[in-house]
Amino acid sequence: MRRFDLTTLRVFVAVADERSLTRAAEREHLALAAVSKRVSDLESQLGISLLYRQPKGVELTPAGHALLHHARNVLDNLQRMNADLSEFSEGVKGHVRIHANTSAVIQFLPEDLSVFSRLHPQVKIDLEERVSTDTLRALREGLTDIGIFAGHLPVEELQVFPYRQDQLVLVTPREHPLATRECLALRDAAGYDFIGLQQDASLHTLLQQSAQQQGIPLRLRIQVRSFEAICRMIHTGMGIGVLPAQVVSNYLPTLEVATVPLSDAWARRELKIGVRNLQGLSVTARQMLEHLTNGEGEA
Repeated sequence: MRRFDLTTLRVFVAVADERSLTRAAEREHLALAAVSKRVSDLESQLGISLLYRQPKGVELTPAGHALLHHARNVLDNLQRMNADLSEFSEGVKGHVRIHANTSAVIQFLPEDLSVFSRLHPQVKIDLEERVSTDTLRALREGLTDIGIFAGHLPVEELQVFPYRQDQLVLVTPREHPLATRECLALRDAAGYDFIGLQQDASLHTLLQQSAQQQGIPLRLRIQVRSFEAICRMIHTGMGIGVLPAQVVSNYLPTLEVATVPLSDAWARRELKIGVRNLQGLSVTARQMLEHLTNGEGEA
């Protein structure tokens, strides 16, 4: 296995950024000859050319572009590692990583994590908002300690616990023909244009599966990447959509939209918490899991 010197990688990134050995040397406060030798030694070690040397500077070869991508990742990861470790030296006593879908991030986690932080002020929490499928993948690959995702997805090889439930509603413009209904089924809305989430979102999958099972053709007109974008599209009259009730309530005061509860059984949706291996969790991650599954953050 080849060994890479971090200083050399930093110099190479500077050369790539500046497209000049001279400017890279100035940026890194090194002699031009030292920069040139580091790059040449790196090319010799790898057995490939990394730069096209031209009269007015340098350009990366295809191999140089590949190395630049990995070199940036290595240096970025090193910087994050130093930042994390410095926090421990300043009094941080634990670290827990959480990946969660948008529904959990908007509806429940702000209060839950706020309570946990007050109880454990020296614990660092890294929260990443991800679609449910990405959250499950991160759990399986060990990229996160705890994942929160839609309960209808397959969860092989994971340990899963109940978290919360949310109610899905039909969202319409306020003047829409369906806006005054007290309750309705998805079938009642099948003749209208829908605004939905991107293909990899669990809510999109749930909606499509439910429509297919009932033989309902959904006219999906626009797909966007956020709940807010769906609400804004509906506000302008572009269509209707299905969203968690509590999410929509955040936008009701400012947008001309209405909500109608869905009577379909699948519209009462479960959110689940998963871990890769309960026994392998750190003490801090286990404390967080117990906090979230015990509902300590609920009002």
